[in-house]
Amino acid sequence: MKNQLHLLNGDQLAYQLQGASYFQTHLVFREALIVGPVTGNSLGEFWRLRTEFITTSYGVTAEEYNQKTILEIERLHFLPEEVEICLWFEDDLFCQVNLWFLLSMLADKPKIRLFRVFPPTSTEENRWDGFGQATPDSLENCYQARFSLTTSDVALGKALWEAYRNQDWEEFKSLSRQPSPCFQSLEEVCQAQLDRLPRINGLGKPERILYEISARGTSDFSLIFQEFNSQAGIYGFGDLQVKAQYDRVKTMR
Repeated sequence: MKNQLHLLNGDQLAYQLQGASYFQTHLVFREALIVGPVTGNSLGEFWRLRTEFITTSYGVTAEEYNQKTILEIERLHFLPEEVEICLWFEDDLFCQVNLWFLLSMLADKPKIRLFRVFPPTSTEENRWDGFGQATPDSLENCYQARFSLTTSDVALGKALWEAYRNQDWEEFKSLSRQPSPCFQSLEEVCQAQLDRLPRINGLGKPERILYEISARGTSDFSLIFQEFNSQAGIYGFGDLQVKAQYDRVKTMR
């Protein structure tokens, strides 16, 4: 389709979509806003803080981060006014935080038509797997069933981002109760974020889960990561995020 952009949650999905007739111009969001600083009085300050965090935490250079993440996202500032954007994001907290951020960036572009592409229908057991195991046919079905966002949906996404970045958890909780077909399981996902806040022994729920897993004597991180995802797939953490939390937990044993 002319003037259609696919905004993807990662490079793996771009690989899965290669060759599809409807998949042409795309942009990949390579960030993990679920961890690290998300403040800053301007977008420039925000990116500076993110650069410091990413280069320190993940061993990439500032130039790599600038090329693969910042410049990629800044393409959004130069889109045609009447472009159609398909947002391919999953329902876990990791993807939702990234989606809220992007909606906050796009909220002041009313002529852009936004669509949410939901992951394939899942069972209770694999509901947080997202697009990971999707076949080409199921991905096309997801695309054909894309959901058009209203101005209210976009405003809610922007408000969720502002509450998240400002750590206004009372407002965040209130927003999570607002019904929107654009955000599935919103209240549950927002509660998962609130459960991350330190409580027992200074640990949030994900770290408490990791503490319990490691207390069983398991030291193989691949097994720990697998068990963590089976219990807490709602977070959508990758191995790097889980490893950082696991390393912190190990020092407390």
